[in-house]
Amino acid sequence: MNVLNQVKRWLGEVTEIALLLIAVGIAVEILFGASVPFFGSVVANLTSLLSSLGDNGLVGLIALSIILYLFNKGRAATHD
Repeated sequence: MNVLNQVKRWLGEVTEIALLLIAVGIAVEILFGASVPFFGSVVANLTSLLSSLGDNGLVGLIALSIILYLFNKGRAATHD
């Protein structure tokens, strides 16, 4: 059981790092434009993802709700 808790904690930390990198990518792209190496087009990718979720109507809303629930559940489990 201890191994599972360690894996869950590790995955939670990796997810937090990924979210921080996305936030940094957005800030860098806003400040310096879309031609920044390494970060690519984070804003364009996020807007296309949100657009595709929005085009699916209720299914997109349900998918977004599930994703947010899983992120919040993961954060609550890592901070216990």
